[in-house]
Amino acid sequence: MGEFTGVVLGFPTVLFSGALVVVVGFWGLVLVGGADAHGPGHHGAGGHHGPAHHGPASHGPGRDHEAQRETGLLASAGLDGVPVTVVCSLLIAFAWFLSLAGSAALDGAGVHGVPRALLDCAVLIGALVGSWSVTWVLVHPLRRLFPHERAPSREDFVGLLCTIRTGRVTSGFGQAEVTADDGSTAVVQVRQSGADTFPAGSTGLLYAFEPDGEFFWVAPFDPSVT
Repeated sequence: MGEFTGVVLGFPTVLFSGALVVVVGFWGLVLVGGADAHGPGHHGAGGHHGPAHHGPASHGPGRDHEAQRETGLLASAGLDGVPVTVVCSLLIAFAWFLSLAGSAALDGAGVHGVPRALLDCAVLIGALVGSWSVTWVLVHPLRRLFPHERAPSREDFVGLLCTIRTGRVTSGFGQAEVTADDGSTAVVQVRQSGADTFPAGSTGLLYAFEPDGEFFWVAPFDPSVT
């Protein structure tokens, strides 16, 4: 037992031991319902989207960019199509096991000194490469268990009707309430490029989204004219 503990707490296994504890704790929370297996910010197809906290309009550019960055990193490594929590858990678990096995083999061979330090570094590199390889193999069949869901986007509101909630809409001011296809509502910023009148309660058409200003371009819409 003492030898096992020494390997677990020795280099390079110790680099993954702490992360493995976090992984085990996370999946323990998932089992008791204290965490989402997909990770924070994930919205499943059956999730509820309330008007104040959910729905496409509540996803700020920071969260969108973070999600896109994570997806891009996983895709570049060939590990996309599976929740990042699953991918990271597999990477950490296999890296820990491979580094443990490599270190134990070096201990059994009685390698010490400078050669041992060099071989420890080789074990670390091998554990990382081996972990990625095994995870890459497992991700392909796992993708069938996680069908792709396009993340909600504010651009989903383009083409929808809205109800103006402010007394006017100008090129620099205005708000409107819009209802998404799933029935959730959100208050969004709207602007107009002309000089149309938008009294409170009137209907407008969201025809474009401006990501830099985080607002929608709106045009008057007469429900009686179809």
